[in-house]
Amino acid sequence: MLTRQACWILLFFGVIPNRLQCQSVAAAEFMSLDAAQPVIRALPDALPPDLHTAHPVDAAAWNAWVRKIDREVRERLVRGEEDTLTNLLRFGVTFTKEYRIDDEYLARYGQSTLVNTFAEKRARDLVRALAAPHPGEGLLRMRAFLESKGFSFGTQAQPARVRRYLLGNLARMRDEFLRYRSQKKDDTRFQLFKDRGISLDTNLWPDFLIDQHLRDMAVRGALKPGGVRRVAIIGPGLDFANKEMGNDFYPPQTIQPFAVLDALFRLGLADPSKIELYTLDISQDVNFHIHRAHLAGEKGRPYVAQLPWNTAARHQPDYRARFVEYWKQLGNQIGQEVTPIPVPAAAADTQTRALKIRPEIVARITPIDMNVVSQRLSLSGEQAFDLIIGTNIFLYYDEFEQLLARANVAAMLRRGGYLLTNDKLPDKVPSGLEEAPPTVLVVARDPDVTEYMFCYKRVK
Repeated sequence: MLTRQACWILLFFGVIPNRLQCQSVAAAEFMSLDAAQPVIRALPDALPPDLHTAHPVDAAAWNAWVRKIDREVRERLVRGEEDTLTNLLRFGVTFTKEYRIDDEYLARYGQSTLVNTFAEKRARDLVRALAAPHPGEGLLRMRAFLESKGFSFGTQAQPARVRRYLLGNLARMRDEFLRYRSQKKDDTRFQLFKDRGISLDTNLWPDFLIDQHLRDMAVRGALKPGGVRRVAIIGPGLDFANKEMGNDFYPPQTIQPFAVLDALFRLGLADPSKIELYTLDISQDVNFHIHRAHLAGEKGRPYVAQLPWNTAARHQPDYRARFVEYWKQLGNQIGQEVTPIPVPAAAADTQTRALKIRPEIVARITPIDMNVVSQRLSLSGEQAFDLIIGTNIFLYYDEFEQLLARANVAAMLRRGGYLLTNDKLPDKVPSGLEEAPPTVLVVARDPDVTEYMFCYKRVK
């Protein structure tokens, strides 16, 4: 069933299907007890409470738990949407002229009269924009989210209620930010968000890292010319009010599927006339957005994407030079450059381009509703994926859940296929995935910031 938020979005575009069903070669299936047994046996003392009390785990206990965890994971999207709304409050430039609430200001919220004042003013201005008769697509999405939680904009008392909610979420984000900043940067950082809401926000940095790793694989001969035919992207993202700068001057969009195709074509690793790309996501918003783009592509309509990046981000010179080179050519294999949406003065640190992606490329991207922790696609032979990519995905899960996800990914890869992720996965359980050489990029110094693209090959 569609949520009220999804229905608002469908109403906005004049499309009300009885059921949003995406085309695919297979439907997602819940992971079986047999498939999960190696993980269960490896972590007898770290099982979730529902499974620990049922030890030894039988089929009934497993089937109940795997469906429960699927619901719980999907419910975390609500907290993630709250984070998106809070980032819009912190950084948005279309609804206010107040100072942005960067990380240092965020840390001082509640302790500084200055920060408190412009946070209050930002909240006031955002509520006014949300209540306007004809908000843009992004603000409409946020208004629908608030209405799904019982808020409205129809009475004089409601705006004050919404402001309190916005500022309460800002205080929560401050507390989470301070807690995460103080944590040790050991391997537990790859499970850093296991208790957080699951956010859809994204930006171009992971796409650049993917591009660099694919280049390394091509040089090593790990991927052969034309050898990639079927690709899956777990959690492709929906860029709106992203975690870094929250730019809200363009509509919600997805970028990673197109960036991956562009890189594969540029490197000669895939044939544009044969490639198939599937997105695997739990978000109705993401799946509907990509489904709508897919249908438009089949009807000959292009997809226009903005390509913004934050020039104020701290980078060492070599990293920045390589990124700028990547950004300037991004999309030239799949479309043509067009005039971008102008950057507002308040977002002067943002540099952008725009790309009109060819319809035949857009039509090759198909969404599938799937939770990689609890579900998998039953694939065989030529249906199996050559390449699966998941960036900023697995850190939302604990060790047990990551091991289940690793097993589900392995089951969907062909032998010799690869998983690429910037989250290091635990290896306590044989899954058929073997570590391959990673890509390491030094982003900044003092303090050191390093990005990793980990690579896993299916060997059996």
